[in-house]
Amino acid sequence: MLFICYPKCTTCKKAQAWLDKRGAAYTVRDIKQDRPSLDELQEWLDRSGLTVKKFFNTSGLLYRSLNLKDKLPSMSEEECLQLLATDGMLVKRPLLIEDEFVMVGFKESDWEKQL
Repeated sequence: MLFICYPKCTTCKKAQAWLDKRGAAYTVRDIKQDRPSLDELQEWLDRSGLTVKKFFNTSGLLYRSLNLKDKLPSMSEEECLQLLATDGMLVKRPLLIEDEFVMVGFKESDWEKQL
């Protein structure tokens, strides 16, 4: 599995501890240092079954400073993905990527069902 996180994020730390407690094997990727590419985001979006809006970190400072709450509704999926690819801090985290699934954000009950 690929665990994409921001090391300073408390939710990411909680998710990583959850994985460790269960003995899960995963590779860590820092979303700020190695942001997702447009192709990766498109693939993950397609595999996740979610809308592109669910991939945005709506509680982030960058999201707020760009006033994305008001801009996103009028943006196309392609425009949203291109924007997400510009800065990892715009992407909701953590992401857990596996061949069979893509999990966005950490909701323990959802992760429990998937793993």
